[in-house]
Amino acid sequence: MPEINTDKVCFVIVKARELEAEDEGMRPDASNPSDDKFVSVLTEEGWSPNRRELVEFIEAMDDDEQAELVALVWVGRGDFTADDWDSAVIQAKERRKGPTSKYLLGIPLLASYLEAGLDEFDESCEGFEDDRQ
Repeated sequence: MPEINTDKVCFVIVKARELEAEDEGMRPDASNPSDDKFVSVLTEEGWSPNRRELVEFIEAMDDDEQAELVALVWVGRGDFTADDWDSAVIQAKERRKGPTSKYLLGIPLLASYLEAGLDEFDESCEGFEDDRQ
């Protein structure tokens, strides 16, 4: 069972959905290779306030919380079951190949996987209110 605070997971879900909405609005109907190349070289200066806030939030979590957030995505994606939780967390701690935020924000459907992961533990974001405003 995850020890990470459900409100923290819900905050990540809300912000990830906002990023998905931003990305939807920025994608052209037809892919242009030069546009794709431009997008791939954007730096932190090109980040939206939502992306910056989400990166800072994830990176402010302690190592155990970050590992559990990654493991929760893996459970939601079906890479692990809820019964394999401890193994998922151990593997997430061993993953250390860069910032957790960069890894998580590179996963398509991040919010959906986190919600599915919470659901596996009979948790949800129902009633969640972001009090960080």
